[in-house]
Amino acid sequence: MMKAMSMTFKQKGDDDYFIRLLSYLRSQFKEPIVEMVPFRKSVILIKTEKNTYMLKGFHTNKRLRLQEAFTSTLKKEGFAKTYLFVHPEIKDPLFFEGTYFGCMEYIPPNKTPFSFQSQKNRQEGLELLEQFHLVTSSFETRYRTLIAKGVIIEKWRDRETIFSSNLTTLKYFINDKILAELVDWANWSLNGMETDRSLFVNEPFCILHGDVAHHNFLRDSKGLLHLIDFDLISIGPPSLDYLQYANRILPSLDWSFERLSHFSQFQPLLNEKAFLYALAYPADIFREWNRLIREGSYREQHKYNQIMNLTVGQYYARKKFIDTLKMLTK
Repeated sequence: MMKAMSMTFKQKGDDDYFIRLLSYLRSQFKEPIVEMVPFRKSVILIKTEKNTYMLKGFHTNKRLRLQEAFTSTLKKEGFAKTYLFVHPEIKDPLFFEGTYFGCMEYIPPNKTPFSFQSQKNRQEGLELLEQFHLVTSSFETRYRTLIAKGVIIEKWRDRETIFSSNLTTLKYFINDKILAELVDWANWSLNGMETDRSLFVNEPFCILHGDVAHHNFLRDSKGLLHLIDFDLISIGPPSLDYLQYANRILPSLDWSFERLSHFSQFQPLLNEKAFLYALAYPADIFREWNRLIREGSYREQHKYNQIMNLTVGQYYARKKFIDTLKMLTK
């Protein structure tokens, strides 16, 4: 029998979906399934009598095959700290209600989840990302026809446009002064980045991870750190991933430019004016507000509290940081 699911799904019909999915998987796997734990609709842990797997869903078979090929190349070229797709005995390729499922190795997680709160984790994550770039730079030319180029200025202009189009709604949550400053920071940042696009578009290239959030670094039960989830890979200069990583860890550094400069991987980039301009862009604030408004999830208190802390709670520390950037770019 299937054990109790570990999560409650709020969308109507989710429970029925997982019951149908379990029935389908039992018909396909030759190993008897003893437990199914959905983490999300497309990420599911499966335990059989002998093995544990992670199933991941993709909208197209092409995307699944790309992920299988990429992780295989990554391992073959020397990046060991991630998963491989595996092929247990099944009757047919897994395709259920419009989703293609790939089967991945299960990495037993550590009791203490990875987060950017500790200096050790921030440093170790950055070193792992650097190693990832080093390995992918050796084979990125093989994937140039399969993976899009990474873009940032155009993406961030679109994000700012959406945020600005939501200002009428945003005024119910954020005062006019802070809203105006957020838009000013974005425009100052984007205009500065335009003056030296080369940092973000010129070779040498690697394959970029594209989503260096804390949940894509997984520490296993033995303490080894792994990099996971390559759905957003693209091709471009490492500076794009490093910029995103800096954005992710700066709240944990209390928006301190000095503390950021202690990381050796950032030191050469902090001498580049284009990178300093880019650090001023409120990517996290725009991303989260745009999502909150798109999904209409204002009433979910924990989400609301998180985004208000990001926007208002950290406002003065972020403003001081951006004032430092403005001085350094004069």
